[in-house]
Amino acid sequence: MKTTLKTFIILIGISLSAVAAGYAQVSVGVGISISAHIAPPAIPVYTQPPCPADGFLWTPGYWAYGDDGYYWVPGVWVRPPHFGLLWTPGYWGYEGGIYGFHAGYWGRHIGFYGGVNYGFGYGGVGFIGGGWQGNVFRYNTAVVNVNTTVVRNVYVDRTVINNVTVNNRVSYNGPGGVTAQPRPEERMAMNEQHMQPTQQQFAHQTMAAHDPNQRFSANNGRPATTAMNRVNGRAFNQQGRIAQGVSSGHLTPGETGHLENREANINHEVHADRQANGGSLTPQERRQVNRQQNNVSNSIYQDKHNNNNAPRPQPQQRPQPQQRGEGGGGHERRP
Repeated sequence: MKTTLKTFIILIGISLSAVAAGYAQVSVGVGISISAHIAPPAIPVYTQPPCPADGFLWTPGYWAYGDDGYYWVPGVWVRPPHFGLLWTPGYWGYEGGIYGFHAGYWGRHIGFYGGVNYGFGYGGVGFIGGGWQGNVFRYNTAVVNVNTTVVRNVYVDRTVINNVTVNNRVSYNGPGGVTAQPRPEERMAMNEQHMQPTQQQFAHQTMAAHDPNQRFSANNGRPATTAMNRVNGRAFNQQGRIAQGVSSGHLTPGETGHLENREANINHEVHADRQANGGSLTPQERRQVNRQQNNVSNSIYQDKHNNNNAPRPQPQQRPQPQQRGEGGGGHERRP
């Protein structure tokens, strides 16, 4: 279906002001930055990579829109522009016959993000993956993926997790999607001083926009890269999908070994290329890796949906309640 795109004047008013907290803030008006005439695709299933270091906050992946239609911007760990700030994700909303994108922003409190369940602490309202304690961010490991040998400021609070699996991966607010309305505390947060995404976040989206494998027209809702451990860092989705396939019985031992060997070869190649290029990949190398990852992604999907299944253990007599935790809404642990 051919789509039309209207680029609106970005309703982002930028004003620098000195504040008592001791840093310059940017006032970002919450409005539509871009629009399309068809709904964004469902949020893909993916696994969250571990937090790479103290102070990084998770920003969930989302569908953006460009000249070639929708493309997936991978979820990624980023450093906020200042301690004490939290990320309110952007969201698509339907109004007046179009789907408009409301850009995300940094602020002292979490605002309204359409009620969309992005997972990993962003269940539709607020954020339950951690919080600031002075200048230190503490991570709730019941919700977010943290390597505790690297990140020590952690705690476990399972009381914030609903014991219900939600299978809704709808990515927009409006008819046919999520019908949530802003709560009073979210309205207050929306009217506070905000800061726009960091330069790294802008660069992250630009990189996704220029990658053909991220386009819905090419991946049919299964992007080659769904999450990264940091901007310009390591793609993290294939291993999670393989692990989910093993646990569900949809991958046989032979299929699993073959996929893991291919993934290991790609990782070895990336490591060697980075060493040869001072720690980064050339554009040509990045395109090659993306092609290879896309091929593995397709193989994972095909192997998980063929008629071969690994033997599964007998179910327990007392089924355990399912929890909506790290993967957000009962997704394939989200690739």
